[in-house]
Amino acid sequence: MPLTSDDLLTRLREHGIAYTLFEHPPVLTVEAMMAVCGDIAGAHTKNLFLRDGKKTYFLVTLHHDAAVDLKAFRSVLGARGGLSFASADALREQLGVESGAVSPLAALNAEPGTVRVFIQDSLLSAARVNIHPLVSTRTLNLAPGDLVAALRAEGHEATAFALPEAGAEPAAVA
Repeated sequence: MPLTSDDLLTRLREHGIAYTLFEHPPVLTVEAMMAVCGDIAGAHTKNLFLRDGKKTYFLVTLHHDAAVDLKAFRSVLGARGGLSFASADALREQLGVESGAVSPLAALNAEPGTVRVFIQDSLLSAARVNIHPLVSTRTLNLAPGDLVAALRAEGHEATAFALPEAGAEPAAVA
């Protein structure tokens, strides 16, 4: 059974991760999230759940307004073959969440190593980041270092990456 949002919050507390929790109406798109949560201090995020031609899964977290070019992401992610959005079924099976509730913490529902987690480097240098705790009706505000620590404590490593310039290949910064 995948973790519930409350299970996740319990695990964060057990790992000594401090956060502020905001409850709000469901937000299924970045636009809806910004309308409801845009006044929460910190960097707002969007998340992509991708797969390559070899069925490797990638969970990518970016600034909410970052431009996305899947072809440009292939090299930074180490994708083999084409890169596409994973299906809603794969989202439920791999991450235990529905569309609109994806966040890097959804990786905690996957076996370590089965989903590769990537976080935009500028998010990691922000004072605070805002992410969903497995549901689209809550937002967590926490320090990026605590996000990485929570992932690591559960066996998941996050790879930082620089967003590519238009037309350039991105680079992983580890």
